[in-house]
Amino acid sequence: MVVTVQKFGGTSLSDEKSRRHVLRHIIREYEAGDGLVVVVSAMGRRGDPYATDTLLDLIRSNGNALAPRERDMLLSCGELISAATLCSLLHSQGIPAVALTGGQAGIVTDSRFGSARIIRIHTDTLLQHLEERRVAVVTGFQGMSENGETTTLGRGGSDTSATALGAALQAKIVDIYTDVDGILTADPRLVGDARPLPIVSYDEICNMAYNGAKVIHPRAVEIAMKAGVPVRVRSTFSDGEGTLVTHAEAVRGSSGWTDRTVTGLAHVCGVTQLSVSGEAPFDLQLSVFKAMAGSGISVDFISVMPASVHYTVSAADSNKAIALLKNLGFEPKVTTGCAKVSVIGGGMNGEPGVMAKIVEALTTNGITILQSADSNTTISILVTETQMAAALQALHTEFALHLIP
Repeated sequence: MVVTVQKFGGTSLSDEKSRRHVLRHIIREYEAGDGLVVVVSAMGRRGDPYATDTLLDLIRSNGNALAPRERDMLLSCGELISAATLCSLLHSQGIPAVALTGGQAGIVTDSRFGSARIIRIHTDTLLQHLEERRVAVVTGFQGMSENGETTTLGRGGSDTSATALGAALQAKIVDIYTDVDGILTADPRLVGDARPLPIVSYDEICNMAYNGAKVIHPRAVEIAMKAGVPVRVRSTFSDGEGTLVTHAEAVRGSSGWTDRTVTGLAHVCGVTQLSVSGEAPFDLQLSVFKAMAGSGISVDFISVMPASVHYTVSAADSNKAIALLKNLGFEPKVTTGCAKVSVIGGGMNGEPGVMAKIVEALTTNGITILQSADSNTTISILVTETQMAAALQALHTEFALHLIP
């Protein structure tokens, strides 16, 4: 059976008008004859009655006094409402459909409430519904542990549900519907001439997602990449093809590909830079990073020197990190109000002159580089938040991303 998986986010399901657009996409694929699995998020965003953050606010008012098991039970409600509502809409149009929880759809997870990992997916129930020409509407973001408890998959969990189901069913494609026309070269709110990308590789979009681009969860992309299932990021509110995410070899052989060094830019705000010096370098390095790990503080932009270490933490963790360092006897140099700007592209690996272009673009525009880091397909620069938008625009222009067709 040829199977298509569609995933609709909260903004796509937030009101009746938006749900009519969702219905149009479902009917198109259903009439094409494919078996159709539709994964849904909770409706809307914070403030909307059934959104995940709104549900969380119900217990925040009680000081978050709820055990992880019961918290997952609460958070699973938003997707249940979405699935039942969409199922009702399909029935009203004469389309046979069935609403399934993650557990009923066969998603088996471990028992880590709030951040469960999928162990396996039993597809028998889903395949039976598809063979009987029903649309299977599945609650995203959730599964069931081996001992029958409801679990949630963490932020971005509906994307993960969609690609995991796509992998298990060997789907021809997973369509991720959102409120933008695919993946853009940069955040259009900060870069006025940002362009939609017709096709990108799994590696490129993973790096964009890890470095702040909120288009699709990186764990979802990794699942799709491992299974070789193509993913499209599309708009619920148009009929555009959006952005195809697939293997690098397929990207280079496609009609939408251009011989580009840089594919796109991503950014993360709310970063604090910490610099620590000491006379005993090995003790310094070990004690600093062991203290961060022991307190669950994620570190980035790591530079280890003979007598100093430099790294960044999120602004939310900065006070805790500073206190830990002072308890160890250090007096860290602290730079708050920083932002991480990342230049990403599969063509960067082994290409000379990329860093020179980055430095030239930023210094020409009076932007100070506080720190840098790089990997195979990404070069990241630390700047002040006040210069972040200018840095993004300067780099977008330098690498001619506005000319991507």
